[in-house]
Amino acid sequence: MADHVVYTDSKADELSKIVSGTKTMILRGAAGRKLPYGRVDPGDILYFVENDGSGFVQGRAIVKNVLNSEKLTPEESTAMVEERQRFLQFTEKQFKRWAGKRYLVLIEIEGSEPVEPFSVDKSEYGNMDDWLPVEDIQTVIVRKR
Repeated sequence: MADHVVYTDSKADELSKIVSGTKTMILRGAAGRKLPYGRVDPGDILYFVENDGSGFVQGRAIVKNVLNSEKLTPEESTAMVEERQRFLQFTEKQFKRWAGKRYLVLIEIEGSEPVEPFSVDKSEYGNMDDWLPVEDIQTVIVRKR
C-alpha cells in the first residue's frame, strides 16, 4: 500500500468530478512506460491536487483496480479511452491529450471524498510531473509552524 499525489486538470473541473463520484477512473498515458506505469496497486490511496498553482491536496480516493496496457497502436489506445469515457468524464481537450498514447495506465477509483486542504513538500521530486509516488503522505505534509 502506497500513497500518491496526483495533479488534476483544473480547467476540466476534474477534482470536483472525482470528489462528487461522477469520475471514477484516472488515466495517464505516454509514449513510454513512465510514472505511474507499474507503480500503482489496488488499495493505494490517491491524493488529488488541482494543477492551478494552489498546491493544496483537496481530495482522495482508493485505487480499486489498475490496468497497465501493453504497447498500443494509436487506434487501440483511442478505443480504450473511448470505451471508458463514462468513467473518465474527459473533456474534448483531455480526450485529445490522452487518446492515442502508446502506453496507458487506467486506474479505477472508489471511496472518493474531499479532504481538509493541506500542502505537500515537493522538494524531493525534481521533475515536476503530474504524479508523485510519495509512499507515505505523512512524510510530505507541510506542517504549519
